[in-house]
Amino acid sequence: MANPLQFMQQVRTEVGKVVWPTRREVLLTTMMVLAMATLTAIFFFVVDLIIRTGLTQVLRLFG
Repeated sequence: MANPLQFMQQVRTEVGKVVWPTRREVLLTTMMVLAMATLTAIFFFVVDLIIRTGLTQVLRLFG
């Protein structure tokens, strides 16, 4: 295991290599995530509605 001083120097070197996103990139990716989450929620709502309607019809037919 490296000594603590060497470890901190390596950490600083690695943090210096990080490319931080711009405000615009953060906003765009956030909007894309929200849009995809909304589309996914709508998709599963529609699928659930179709399955529920189908099961209700089958149960009415045999019940």
